[in-house]
Amino acid sequence: MAEAYCVKCKAKRQVKDPQQVTLKNGKPALTGICPECGRKVFKIGGKV
Repeated sequence: MAEAYCVKCKAKRQVKDPQQVTLKNGKPALTGICPECGRKVFKIGGKV
């Protein structure tokens, strides 16, 4: 499972509903939801 840093929780969390996205500059990124607080989390270079 993918991990990303949640700014609200101030900890690394497992990403709920991870999605692979591509930034404008072509770099891969990961976006999803923090399971603890429900906020959006984002990680550049992340893989699902």
